[in-house]
Amino acid sequence: MILFLNILWFVFGGAAAALAWALAGCFMFVTVVGIPFAIGAFRIAAFVAWPFGRRVVPCEAVGERRVFGTMAANVVWFLLAGLWLAIAHALLGVVYCVTIIGIPWGIQHLKIAGICFAPLGVRIVGPGI
Repeated sequence: MILFLNILWFVFGGAAAALAWALAGCFMFVTVVGIPFAIGAFRIAAFVAWPFGRRVVPCEAVGERRVFGTMAANVVWFLLAGLWLAIAHALLGVVYCVTIIGIPWGIQHLKIAGICFAPLGVRIVGPGI
């Protein structure tokens, strides 16, 4: 069922959203300062492409250490882009949840809104972890 939902998601908007996030990441790679933010955008792009059955966890949950300065970078991300992106995905999530058929899509948009707040210092894991 998860594969079927991911395919539907990908065909009806997930591919376009993932491409948009990946292009944003490419633009962020132009400067050295933007590289951590580009990595965060690529992380979101991978999550947006196939969100069903996956979740966002802190680095420590998968045995990795956080990089020093992750909190400061997340604050900059939040102030410049994260808040507005999270609001957009949260609004889409609420709109999708109005109908019974759209509830799974609404839940995924709410998960994406959560990672839009702070994409650095987290990892995306599948159902096995």
